[in-house]
Amino acid sequence: MTIANLITIGRLLAVPLLVYALINQYNLAAFVLFAMAGISDAVDGYIARHYDQQSELGAWLDPIADKLLMFSSYLFLGIMDHIPDWLVIVVVSRDMLIVGAVVLSSLMGRPVKVAPIMISKVTTVAQVAFAAIVLYALAFGWAVGPVIYVLALVTAGLTVVSGASYLVGWMRHLSGTQA
Repeated sequence: MTIANLITIGRLLAVPLLVYALINQYNLAAFVLFAMAGISDAVDGYIARHYDQQSELGAWLDPIADKLLMFSSYLFLGIMDHIPDWLVIVVVSRDMLIVGAVVLSSLMGRPVKVAPIMISKVTTVAQVAFAAIVLYALAFGWAVGPVIYVLALVTAGLTVVSGASYLVGWMRHLSGTQA
């Protein structure tokens, strides 16, 4: 077990704590846990790349931890009425589309190589930033006003484009028009 994998497992274990903090309105704790999870994602990636600790386990655990963190954060921020329901639906649907496509491709005997594309990286940054801003605002009583709605629209737009890009790539993969 590598240090990078242990950090990723720590991020996985932080998710239930984050959900608990959100449900119980421990807003500062929720913000700190989310921020630490984000930092740990960068740290484990850096360690894995720069200290030759990349592993098959890490290649599976890291995206699972990322998806679980984003899914849980958006779902419970939506349930608690801190973000619009439609944004929760867009973010969660994209992730379900990606995971479903990977699973279905494997079940069909045509596994698809999971590799993030540039729009996906930009989308992830927008989703993390949006959730972090919402959590920061809750933790410190920051009145975000209409800015949060504009950021929600930007995040949703990027999420839709990213999901569509993955869907097109997946369909090409299954039809054999893409290696």
